[in-house]
Amino acid sequence: MTGYQALRQDAAWIDLSARGRIRVTGEDRKRLLHAMTTNHVEQMQPGDSLYAFFLNAQGRILADAWIHCAADHLLLDTEPETRRKVFEHLDRYIIADDAVLQDVTEATAEIGVEGPQADQAPRRGAVVHASSTGQPGFRMIVAAEEKDAIVEELRAAGIVEATAEEARIVRIENGVPRYGDDITEAQIVHETRQLHAVHFNKGCYLGQEIVERVRARGQVHRMLYPIRIDAEAPPAAGEKVLSAGEECGFVTSAVWSPAQGCVRALAYLRKLDNLSVAGAPAQLVQH
Repeated sequence: MTGYQALRQDAAWIDLSARGRIRVTGEDRKRLLHAMTTNHVEQMQPGDSLYAFFLNAQGRILADAWIHCAADHLLLDTEPETRRKVFEHLDRYIIADDAVLQDVTEATAEIGVEGPQADQAPRRGAVVHASSTGQPGFRMIVAAEEKDAIVEELRAAGIVEATAEEARIVRIENGVPRYGDDITEAQIVHETRQLHAVHFNKGCYLGQEIVERVRARGQVHRMLYPIRIDAEAPPAAGEKVLSAGEECGFVTSAVWSPAQGCVRALAYLRKLDNLSVAGAPAQLVQH
């Protein structure tokens, strides 16, 4: 069984060690991250995980992160490209707070297990309830020297490895965006449609004014949607999407889906009917 098949039908492990990991300690750690992210960090209890955005004052998305709550620290799990950005962004706002940031990326390893049978896999270390593909799953964050032992344990349990490309295909099939590809600083929260990253009753945080203003007005000019394209090859990122022959958006990510026999993509769209991409018919996918 390939890693792609295992992700869809069974379970596969994915090496996520390249992601950034920032440990936050100190009495004010929850208060700091509560004020700096879109989700409700202060109510987190040990073992909890949540997804959140970091915004600037203009409401643009600087980064996303999975936040894991341990008894004595919070752990930020970020995309590789935003690791330094998140660290420097938080460090800039620590003034009188009792909060200490430590980049533990190099000292740790991260293994994801995802797929319908992921809950049967062995677990070690800090378990983050997060998925990179949209399939059921979790991540284990351990000391770097423990990585090989975990991989061997997973292999002994019959769990195969999924490559980064196999995981990317399943992610896009499931309509899950990735920061750096489908979400950038050009977007505001509502455009991404990832509102599970936002707690609308949590109180003040950086960028909240813009989020609330957009919610109150209900006007979002374009939003991110999963689409299928009846083509034999995926278009490049940035390819225009047309509606009845007029430009209405652009593709952010696209792959060939072996299971569905078509191209699957994510795209920002202003209109949702009579779609086409590079001359090929396209349709909105309902998840």
